[in-house]
Amino acid sequence: MKNKAVFISNWNEQTIHRVYTEEVMRKLTSELEFPGKVINSENLGEYKDFTKECKYIFTTWGMFQLSGEDIAKYFENCEVIFYGAGSVQYFAREYLNRGIKISSAWVANGIPVAEFVVAQIILSCKGYFKAVTSNKINKRGDWGNTNKFITSNYTGNYNTKTGLLGVGTIGKRVIEMLKALNIKTEILVYDPYFTDEQAKQFGVRKSSLEEIFKTCDVVSNHIANLPSTEKMLTKNHFGLMKDYSTFINTGRGQQLIETDLIEVLKNNKTLTALLDVTHPEPPAETGENCELYELENVILTPHVAGVINKETGRLGDCMYEEYKLYTGRKKMNYEVTPEMLEYMA
Repeated sequence: MKNKAVFISNWNEQTIHRVYTEEVMRKLTSELEFPGKVINSENLGEYKDFTKECKYIFTTWGMFQLSGEDIAKYFENCEVIFYGAGSVQYFAREYLNRGIKISSAWVANGIPVAEFVVAQIILSCKGYFKAVTSNKINKRGDWGNTNKFITSNYTGNYNTKTGLLGVGTIGKRVIEMLKALNIKTEILVYDPYFTDEQAKQFGVRKSSLEEIFKTCDVVSNHIANLPSTEKMLTKNHFGLMKDYSTFINTGRGQQLIETDLIEVLKNNKTLTALLDVTHPEPPAETGENCELYELENVILTPHVAGVINKETGRLGDCMYEEYKLYTGRKKMNYEVTPEMLEYMA
């Protein structure tokens, strides 16, 4: 007799199918019994008899919160939630309090972000973003001068200095990828949770925010999005940036005071900001951060660093592998514990 399981999402069913591909669905449905539909908060009551017996929940974006009482009512026999996405902060605590384990695809979710960041670091040090905007403005007539300007002021990618703010899953992968490129960049990191032993293991140097902003050719933000980290990057940091350096943000807009960044960028047009996230998102058309649309030294992308299109399938693959680990030896690689919620994004 097969164990029972459910797919859950308050988003449309296509969200589930984007993450759990046909191949993964075939495997899961051959090994487990599922109801005919994806469960959401509206039809949960209809499937109460089934959910009470289910052992596993497979989910992704759109997972909904339940009170401890409702978890006991609908999922009293559930053992594990397999969350095919990143952060579980918004729903995890009540389930964990009830003894239900949670595995998250946060590592798989971070791979495309790290790839995106490394690509931006490489292009930044080559002056790519400044060259693109300059050629667009000046067109063909200034081609030679643009080349001279870029090659005179940007470092290239050898013997550079890179600063990473936050060394969680994404930060660690960025370090590994940069090391693999053998470009001899010195990597400075800021993260209170990153130990001296870890820094030695990864071959990086722990540093202050001030030193990183003052000395690095590129500064990339990966600080966890927590109440304690909101608005921690200010004019005092951005104002230290050396000429022709770049600030990258693929984390969250809440970590910085964007009006401070805007002021510094207006006063020093040699700087570049590559912003895949803002607060609010997208930037307001009028108001405090609307100038991000207008500044020539700002490149805005609409939150595309994370998983897109076929990359979502990696999340489902990860959760299937976690399910097989759990059924095989009751241990998973990416289990989230209550203690981890104190510092995870």
